[in-house]
Amino acid sequence: MLLEGRNIALVEDDPIMGESLAQSLELEGCAVDWWRTGEQAIDGLAAGRHDLVVCDIRLPDMDGESLFRSFVRADGATPFLFMTAYGDVDQAVALMRAGAGDYLTKPFEMASFLGRASALLDRPHGPAASPAQEPLLGVSPDMRRLEELLRRLASRQANVLLLGETGVGKEVCARFLHSRSTTDGAPFVAVNCAAIPSEMMESELFGHEKGAFTGAFSRHLGYAERAAGGVLFLDEIGELPLPLQGKLLRLIEERSFTRLGGESSRPFDARVVCATNADLAERVRQGRFREDLYYRVNVVSIEIPPLRARPDDVVWLFERFLSAQARDAGFEGRVSSLVEEALLAHDWPGNARELRNRVERAVALSVGDLVGPADLFPEFGFPPPKAGVEPLSAVRAAAERRQIVRALETTAGQIAEAARLLGVSRTTLWEKMRRYGIEA
Repeated sequence: MLLEGRNIALVEDDPIMGESLAQSLELEGCAVDWWRTGEQAIDGLAAGRHDLVVCDIRLPDMDGESLFRSFVRADGATPFLFMTAYGDVDQAVALMRAGAGDYLTKPFEMASFLGRASALLDRPHGPAASPAQEPLLGVSPDMRRLEELLRRLASRQANVLLLGETGVGKEVCARFLHSRSTTDGAPFVAVNCAAIPSEMMESELFGHEKGAFTGAFSRHLGYAERAAGGVLFLDEIGELPLPLQGKLLRLIEERSFTRLGGESSRPFDARVVCATNADLAERVRQGRFREDLYYRVNVVSIEIPPLRARPDDVVWLFERFLSAQARDAGFEGRVSSLVEEALLAHDWPGNARELRNRVERAVALSVGDLVGPADLFPEFGFPPPKAGVEPLSAVRAAAERRQIVRALETTAGQIAEAARLLGVSRTTLWEKMRRYGIEA
């Protein structure tokens, strides 16, 4: 048993709940320290080592978030399992983004609690953990945290709302969420709500029976039915016409729908994931989006940062896109040493989609066997550095810092392994980290 022999910290002020949890953990072979206030927990956690902290999000003298943020500054390796009421789910999800391990919504079955605790103890944590998984969405800290959050949400059925600018990768994130779920083999059905004419949307979404309208010569299965057991991904949800928003609300709340022209309802058993680049809250205030639907699709909201806010991902994505395009096009050329500077100087208003398109065009139109800045940015050669020409020392320092951060992220903060990847001694790496203000 993963729980046997583990030291568990329990922070719960309710005597009945606390007693029940403590007894269940002890029956599993755990040593349990039980505290009833946040102050007691801070003192106790500082005095000893624990494998897991089980914490109520509401405590008599502080909330669980304050305890978590106070403790992780000193020891970020210990995972937290939060217990929360339904109304505090948003706060729990925010804590997961900040590095907390998992959360449970009260009331819960003891078997579910023990399973979640075991899963957290089975997960590597902190600097002593094995090297991190190969990143799939990005190497920047923001995208690594987002990827971990999506992995955790994959086992849940909560509706997810993905927010971000056009081209930032919302559908990529939705597909990643689906690929990590237990329904990976089931359909992923993507619907662009802005691309389907409003008069056709109901039929496309819910399907229709033969003869439902002029031209309906046979039964048609809609997106909701085709997504059975998988994910129904509604992109640009803010563009859905108001009359259909009520029907979508019924689909989500009642888990059923009726084909256009049909008489009997059919079950709906897919997970709903929505995405938008619009401010849905503002559209609710304007009367353009139903408030009740907004709260149903916005159970868990995830903001995907724009590419310009995460420069580490620019070069990483460029290398991935270039590799894919080179393989497809049979291109075996080289990349100019000036390309990285040009990539980092650009603001990327079109985000990752713009980057992919520029790489595809560069490979297709490059002269000879060299991809240069002018191939990526033919409209103006290549973007000049934002602050003029920088000294070579500054350019080298920036490049060094990026590589060190990337190596530390790849090795989960293991200095010796990062030094090996970078081809320097640990002493040299420590000195450079101190010079560039990098924390392990």
